[in-house]
Amino acid sequence: MNVIIIEDEKPAARRLGRLLNQLEVSVATMLHSVEEAIIWFQNNEHPDLIFLDIQLSDGLSFEIFEVVKIESSVIFTTAFDEYALQAFKLNSIDYLLKPIDEEELEIAVKKYQSFGPKKQEVSMDFEDVKKLLLNPLEREYKKRFTVRVGQHLKIINADLIECFYSENKGTYAATNDGRNYLLDVSLENLEKDLDPETFYRVSRKFYVNINHIKDIISYTNSRLQIKLNRYNDQEIIVSRERVKDFKLWLE
Repeated sequence: MNVIIIEDEKPAARRLGRLLNQLEVSVATMLHSVEEAIIWFQNNEHPDLIFLDIQLSDGLSFEIFEVVKIESSVIFTTAFDEYALQAFKLNSIDYLLKPIDEEELEIAVKKYQSFGPKKQEVSMDFEDVKKLLLNPLEREYKKRFTVRVGQHLKIINADLIECFYSENKGTYAATNDGRNYLLDVSLENLEKDLDPETFYRVSRKFYVNINHIKDIISYTNSRLQIKLNRYNDQEIIVSRERVKDFKLWLE
Protein backbone atom coordinates (compact mmCIF):
# COMPACT_ATOMS: atom_id res chain seq x y z
CA MET A 1 0.00 0.00 0.00
CA ASN A 2 1.43 3.38 -1.05
CA VAL A 3 0.34 6.24 1.19
CA ILE A 4 0.95 9.99 1.44
CA ILE A 5 0.05 12.42 4.21
CA ILE A 6 -1.11 15.97 3.52
CA GLU A 7 -0.95 17.88 6.81
CA ASP A 8 0.39 21.36 7.49
CA GLU A 9 1.31 20.71 11.13
CA LYS A 10 4.60 18.83 10.80
CA PRO A 11 4.57 17.30 14.32
CA ALA A 12 1.07 15.95 13.64
CA ALA A 13 2.20 14.58 10.27
CA ARG A 14 5.22 12.87 11.83
CA ARG A 15 3.08 11.35 14.57
CA LEU A 16 0.61 10.01 12.00
CA GLY A 17 3.54 8.62 10.02
CA ARG A 18 4.86 6.80 13.09
CA LEU A 19 1.44 5.33 13.84
CA LEU A 20 1.14 4.12 10.24
CA ASN A 21 4.60 2.56 10.38
CA GLN A 22 3.48 0.60 13.43
CA LEU A 23 0.66 -0.75 11.25
CA GLU A 24 3.26 -1.66 8.59
CA VAL A 25 1.94 0.98 6.23
CA SER A 26 4.58 2.73 4.12
CA VAL A 27 4.37 6.52 3.87
CA ALA A 28 5.83 7.71 0.56
CA THR A 29 5.94 11.40 1.42
CA MET A 30 4.46 14.12 3.58
CA LEU A 31 3.10 17.31 2.02
CA HIS A 32 2.28 20.43 3.98
CA SER A 33 0.35 22.87 1.78
CA VAL A 34 -2.13 23.11 -1.08
CA GLU A 35 0.54 24.44 -3.44
CA GLU A 36 3.05 21.74 -2.55
CA ALA A 37 0.43 19.00 -2.97
CA ILE A 38 -0.68 20.26 -6.40
CA ILE A 39 2.90 20.29 -7.68
CA TRP A 40 3.55 16.83 -6.25
CA PHE A 41 0.43 15.30 -7.83
CA GLN A 42 1.27 16.84 -11.19
CA ASN A 43 4.70 15.20 -11.19
CA ASN A 44 4.26 11.88 -9.41
CA GLU A 45 2.24 8.71 -9.64
CA HIS A 46 -0.73 9.03 -7.37
CA PRO A 47 -0.73 6.90 -4.19
CA ASP A 48 -3.25 4.29 -3.18
CA LEU A 49 -4.40 6.27 -0.18
CA ILE A 50 -4.21 9.88 1.03
CA PHE A 51 -4.47 10.98 4.65
CA LEU A 52 -5.84 14.46 4.12
CA ASP A 53 -6.14 17.37 6.53
CA ILE A 54 -8.86 19.84 5.52
CA GLN A 55 -7.46 23.14 6.77
CA LEU A 56 -3.95 23.67 5.39
CA SER A 57 -1.67 26.66 5.87
CA ASP A 58 -2.51 28.17 2.48
CA GLY A 59 -6.16 27.19 2.11
CA LEU A 60 -8.65 24.33 2.15
CA SER A 61 -7.31 21.06 0.81
CA PHE A 62 -10.34 20.82 -1.50
CA GLU A 63 -8.55 23.33 -3.72
CA ILE A 64 -6.16 20.52 -4.68
CA PHE A 65 -9.01 18.61 -6.30
CA GLU A 66 -10.05 21.67 -8.31
CA VAL A 67 -6.69 21.64 -10.08
CA VAL A 68 -5.70 17.95 -10.21
CA LYS A 69 -7.79 14.86 -10.90
CA ILE A 70 -7.00 12.63 -7.94
CA GLU A 71 -7.08 8.87 -8.45
CA SER A 72 -6.63 7.87 -4.83
CA SER A 73 -8.81 6.95 -1.90
CA VAL A 74 -9.03 9.47 0.92
CA ILE A 75 -9.14 9.29 4.71
CA PHE A 76 -9.78 12.70 6.21
CA THR A 77 -7.92 13.86 9.31
CA THR A 78 -9.80 16.80 10.71
CA ALA A 79 -11.19 18.56 13.74
CA PHE A 80 -14.35 19.74 11.97
CA ASP A 81 -17.75 19.03 13.48
CA GLU A 82 -18.79 15.43 12.99
CA TYR A 83 -22.31 16.28 11.78
CA ALA A 84 -21.02 18.10 8.72
CA LEU A 85 -18.68 15.19 8.06
CA GLN A 86 -21.50 12.69 8.20
CA ALA A 87 -22.99 14.29 5.10
CA PHE A 88 -20.22 12.87 2.94
CA LYS A 89 -18.67 10.15 5.09
CA LEU A 90 -20.00 7.36 2.87
CA ASN A 91 -18.27 8.88 -0.16
CA SER A 92 -14.82 8.61 1.39
CA ILE A 93 -13.04 5.76 3.11
CA ASP A 94 -13.33 7.31 6.57
CA TYR A 95 -12.48 10.35 8.65
CA LEU A 96 -10.42 10.66 11.79
CA LEU A 97 -10.98 13.40 14.33
CA LYS A 98 -7.87 15.00 15.78
CA PRO A 99 -6.05 14.12 17.91
CA ILE A 100 -5.98 10.82 16.05
CA ASP A 101 -6.74 7.75 18.11
CA GLU A 102 -4.53 4.72 17.39
CA GLU A 103 -7.41 2.24 17.40
CA GLU A 104 -9.53 4.40 15.10
CA LEU A 105 -6.58 4.73 12.72
CA GLU A 106 -6.15 0.96 12.60
CA ILE A 107 -9.87 0.49 11.90
CA ALA A 108 -9.72 3.05 9.08
CA VAL A 109 -6.70 1.37 7.48
CA LYS A 110 -8.38 -2.05 7.68
CA LYS A 111 -11.50 -0.55 6.15
CA TYR A 112 -9.43 0.64 3.19
CA GLN A 113 -7.66 -2.71 2.89
CA SER A 114 -11.01 -4.49 2.79
CA PHE A 115 -11.69 -2.75 -0.53
CA GLY A 116 -8.70 -4.48 -2.08
CA PRO A 117 -5.49 -3.10 -3.57
CA LYS A 118 -7.11 -1.47 -6.59
CA LYS A 119 -7.13 2.32 -6.42
CA GLN A 120 -10.56 3.79 -6.03
CA GLU A 121 -11.34 7.05 -7.72
CA VAL A 122 -12.69 9.62 -5.31
CA SER A 123 -16.32 10.17 -6.23
CA MET A 124 -17.41 12.89 -3.83
CA ASP A 125 -18.48 16.31 -5.07
CA PHE A 126 -15.94 18.58 -3.43
CA GLU A 127 -17.96 21.74 -4.07
CA ASP A 128 -20.82 20.28 -2.05
CA VAL A 129 -18.39 19.19 0.67
CA LYS A 130 -16.92 22.67 0.94
CA LYS A 131 -20.38 24.19 1.29
CA LEU A 132 -21.23 21.73 4.06
CA LEU A 133 -18.06 22.49 5.99
CA LEU A 134 -18.21 26.24 5.59
CA ASN A 135 -21.96 26.33 6.25
CA PRO A 136 -22.64 23.53 8.76
CA LEU A 137 -25.85 21.58 8.48
CA GLU A 138 -28.94 23.27 9.84
CA ARG A 139 -30.11 21.50 12.97
CA GLU A 140 -31.65 22.24 16.32
CA TYR A 141 -29.35 22.29 19.32
CA LYS A 142 -30.44 22.23 22.94
CA LYS A 143 -31.28 25.64 24.34
CA ARG A 144 -32.02 24.35 27.85
CA PHE A 145 -30.76 21.60 30.14
CA THR A 146 -32.62 19.99 33.03
CA VAL A 147 -30.66 19.11 36.17
CA ARG A 148 -31.69 17.61 39.49
CA VAL A 149 -31.16 19.70 42.61
CA GLY A 150 -32.21 17.65 45.63
CA GLN A 151 -35.83 16.68 45.04
CA HIS A 152 -36.29 19.40 42.43
CA LEU A 153 -35.63 19.77 38.72
CA LYS A 154 -33.97 22.97 37.59
CA ILE A 155 -33.96 24.33 34.04
CA ILE A 156 -30.73 26.00 32.90
CA ASN A 157 -30.51 28.00 29.70
CA ALA A 158 -27.56 26.93 27.54
CA ASP A 159 -26.38 30.52 27.10
CA LEU A 160 -25.85 30.78 30.88
CA ILE A 161 -23.46 27.82 30.91
CA GLU A 162 -19.82 28.91 30.86
CA CYS A 163 -18.44 25.42 30.34
CA PHE A 164 -19.12 21.71 30.56
CA TYR A 165 -16.45 19.59 32.20
CA SER A 166 -15.79 16.07 33.40
CA GLU A 167 -14.52 15.22 36.87
CA ASN A 168 -14.44 11.92 38.80
CA LYS A 169 -16.42 10.19 36.05
CA GLY A 170 -19.17 12.82 36.23
CA THR A 171 -20.15 15.58 33.77
CA TYR A 172 -20.91 19.05 35.09
CA ALA A 173 -22.30 22.33 33.79
CA ALA A 174 -20.71 25.45 35.29
CA THR A 175 -23.01 28.47 35.09
CA ASN A 176 -22.33 32.19 35.12
CA ASP A 177 -23.56 32.48 38.73
CA GLY A 178 -20.65 30.34 39.93
CA ARG A 179 -22.61 27.12 40.46
CA ASN A 180 -21.83 23.63 39.15
CA TYR A 181 -24.56 21.13 38.26
CA LEU A 182 -24.13 17.40 37.75
CA LEU A 183 -25.59 16.11 34.46
CA ASP A 184 -26.66 12.57 33.62
CA VAL A 185 -24.79 12.49 30.29
CA SER A 186 -21.16 12.03 29.25
CA LEU A 187 -19.17 14.73 27.43
CA GLU A 188 -19.09 12.52 24.33
CA ASN A 189 -22.88 12.13 24.26
CA LEU A 190 -23.32 15.81 25.06
CA GLU A 191 -21.58 16.82 21.85
CA LYS A 192 -24.59 16.23 19.62
CA ASP A 193 -26.66 18.68 21.71
CA LEU A 194 -24.22 21.61 21.64
CA ASP A 195 -24.17 24.34 19.02
CA PRO A 196 -20.62 24.18 17.54
CA GLU A 197 -20.68 27.93 16.94
CA THR A 198 -21.06 28.51 20.69
CA PHE A 199 -19.33 25.55 22.36
CA TYR A 200 -15.89 24.14 21.54
CA ARG A 201 -14.16 21.12 23.05
CA VAL A 202 -10.75 22.49 23.99
CA SER A 203 -9.59 19.24 25.63
CA ARG A 204 -10.84 15.84 26.71
CA LYS A 205 -12.23 17.45 29.87
CA PHE A 206 -13.75 20.76 28.77
CA TYR A 207 -16.26 22.36 26.42
CA VAL A 208 -16.21 26.17 26.69
CA ASN A 209 -18.81 28.76 25.71
CA ILE A 210 -17.29 31.45 23.50
CA ASN A 211 -19.55 34.10 25.05
CA HIS A 212 -18.06 33.55 28.52
CA ILE A 213 -14.35 33.63 27.64
CA LYS A 214 -12.70 36.46 29.59
CA ASP A 215 -9.09 35.97 28.52
CA ILE A 216 -6.83 33.67 26.48
CA ILE A 217 -3.23 33.36 27.61
CA SER A 218 -0.18 31.75 25.99
CA TYR A 219 0.79 28.63 27.93
CA THR A 220 3.70 26.19 27.95
CA ASN A 221 4.40 23.83 25.02
CA SER A 222 2.51 25.98 22.48
CA ARG A 223 -0.77 25.58 24.36
CA LEU A 224 -3.32 28.17 25.45
CA GLN A 225 -4.99 28.80 28.78
CA ILE A 226 -8.60 30.00 28.89
CA LYS A 227 -10.02 32.21 31.61
CA LEU A 228 -13.80 32.28 31.98
CA ASN A 229 -15.85 34.98 33.65
CA ARG A 230 -16.70 32.96 36.78
CA TYR A 231 -15.47 29.36 36.56
CA ASN A 232 -11.97 28.96 38.03
CA ASP A 233 -12.05 25.60 39.82
CA GLN A 234 -9.59 24.01 37.37
CA GLU A 235 -7.19 25.27 34.72
CA ILE A 236 -8.70 25.13 31.25
CA ILE A 237 -5.94 24.36 28.74
CA VAL A 238 -6.33 24.10 24.97
CA SER A 239 -4.26 21.06 23.98
CA ARG A 240 -1.50 21.71 21.47
CA GLU A 241 -3.21 19.58 18.80
CA ARG A 242 -6.36 21.72 19.05
CA VAL A 243 -4.82 25.21 19.18
CA LYS A 244 -4.98 25.89 15.45
CA ASP A 245 -8.59 24.78 15.08
CA PHE A 246 -9.53 26.62 18.27
CA LYS A 247 -8.18 29.86 16.80
CA LEU A 248 -10.17 29.23 13.62
CA TRP A 249 -13.29 28.61 15.70
CA LEU A 250 -12.80 31.91 17.52
CA GLU A 251 -12.89 33.72 14.18
